[in-house]
Amino acid sequence: MTSILEGRFRGLGRVIARLGPQAVGLRGLLAWWGHALAAWLPARVRRALGVDRGRLLLQPVDAGEAALRLHRDGEVAELGRVPAPAADEGVADPLATVLAPAALDLPRWLLLPAASGLVRRMTLPAAAADRLRDVVRFEIDRQTPFAAEAVMFDARLLGRRADGQLDVELVVAPRERVDAQLAALGALGARLAGIDVAMPDGTPRAVNLLDPTARGRQQDPWRLWNRVLAATAVLAAAATLWTVLANRRAAAEALEASVRERAAPARVAAAQRQALVDLLEGQAFLDRLRRERPPSVVVMDELTRRLPDGTYLEKLAIEQDKIMLMGLSNQASALVTQLQGSELWHAPALVGAVQPDPASGRDRFNIAAELGPAGGAPAEPTP
Repeated sequence: MTSILEGRFRGLGRVIARLGPQAVGLRGLLAWWGHALAAWLPARVRRALGVDRGRLLLQPVDAGEAALRLHRDGEVAELGRVPAPAADEGVADPLATVLAPAALDLPRWLLLPAASGLVRRMTLPAAAADRLRDVVRFEIDRQTPFAAEAVMFDARLLGRRADGQLDVELVVAPRERVDAQLAALGALGARLAGIDVAMPDGTPRAVNLLDPTARGRQQDPWRLWNRVLAATAVLAAAATLWTVLANRRAAAEALEASVRERAAPARVAAAQRQALVDLLEGQAFLDRLRRERPPSVVVMDELTRRLPDGTYLEKLAIEQDKIMLMGLSNQASALVTQLQGSELWHAPALVGAVQPDPASGRDRFNIAAELGPAGGAPAEPTP
């Protein structure tokens, strides 16, 4: 009898293992069983019972706007774009004007772009299933280039191996990137139930990077009343100080207008003076370059006089204060000597070794020189 029971328990364990990550642990098994039973119900009944009503995904796209999507039944539906007012604008619920009342209590999630998260797959012992998040926290330093305090993270259970070990996916995102996304959401990020990361195809990865202590803030029934009371207090204080504030604002606007009127001619004159200075400096710079560098035509004429017969140039490059010669010659080793002594350039030297060219029977050379005389004085064009 004992052997029969052991065999049946082992068979049950194999069945649970085949069920996948949803059935790890008693709580996971019960959750999987409930979702399996609910799958037999029509979609409307499931949504009415709150089994799979879905969740709202928010993702900043432009300045002041966020993309709104509905994630339900494993599919993502685009709902459009909604304005993302600043958190200090006192808006009770920015989505109240674009969503039906029945959809306002859906959990709201921030969906990070796929490039914002770093994903690492690892294998963990079976005992880590009950406290998966706490276990992977100690693996962040080794699996990623970040410290645990500098990231938001979560772990997703991918499956259980035949030997009982767990295939786990660690997902981390730097806090500074997440904070930037939250700041872009503005007031929309005040009621987030979680933070997910998109996969390359745009679907959510089914993780929650939000700290457990900060989750579920949209379920606070007193948040709206607290904001109403705070707004009432602010309005009462503003009404008390309105007269003094209005007088000060009028005086400040009058003073600013007077200063702006007097400062406008001064700014125009300063801008014109700066434009003239820039023009003179630019002209002086161009004149200095013309004096310091010989014209290209003069340089090519000097090269024509100095290069011997049997020498062919494939490339002549004059860039800033350098000249580069590339070509073929039957006197390549003597070219440096023949180029020395010119007033248009100095310090000619071979760049690399002279290589024979079998096709032409000559030597291939590469010579570089500095434009201008060796002393740095302006070069005088050769008549």
